[in-house]
Amino acid sequence: MYIYQIMSNSFGYIDIILLGMIAGFIILRLRSILGRKTGHESKIYPGFAEKDFNIPKNDVKPVKKNLEILEGTEKKEFLQGAEIAYESILTSFATGDLIKLKNLLSSSMFSNFSDAIKTRNKEGVKSEFTFIGVKESSLEKYEKIKDDLFATVKFVAEVISVKKDKENKIIEGNPDKIKFVTDSWKFTKNIKQKGPNWYLSEIISK
Repeated sequence: MYIYQIMSNSFGYIDIILLGMIAGFIILRLRSILGRKTGHESKIYPGFAEKDFNIPKNDVKPVKKNLEILEGTEKKEFLQGAEIAYESILTSFATGDLIKLKNLLSSSMFSNFSDAIKTRNKEGVKSEFTFIGVKESSLEKYEKIKDDLFATVKFVAEVISVKKDKENKIIEGNPDKIKFVTDSWKFTKNIKQKGPNWYLSEIISK
């Protein structure tokens, strides 16, 4: 019985030593595979692509755009901007916001819009306007004349437009009816001027 207890204790110590050796071996293997943290590792932020900021500026050559045509991605982006400008101009005209209009219109068009707003205010006519959305926009014509670019865009949109007189009586439109409007607007841009802005230069009557 005594000998059995001694052997059991011996086997217990041997088990502990073996387990310790195995654990030490696993830790050493993990260190060799994964390495150690030094606190100087580069940080990786999820959702951000790695960028090389050490490219010499001389090696980056600007791509010269062909201003004679408007197609592909540039055409798509232009039409998206034209739709935003279309909504903003119509809404600003209805509210009489000359500051916004000045940033979107050519000088001659701004003068026309400004005169129309002044006449409307003088006559006491109120304009109530709700822009529902553009259903379709398409580039009808694009041309470059010397240093000026011209782009004619056709818009098909849904709006609610109402005009009221001094007595608040409806003289035009229906507040409960959405109507379709089709417009052709010509935008212009001078390539020598700074900034990417296009300006409404003409509303084409058809």
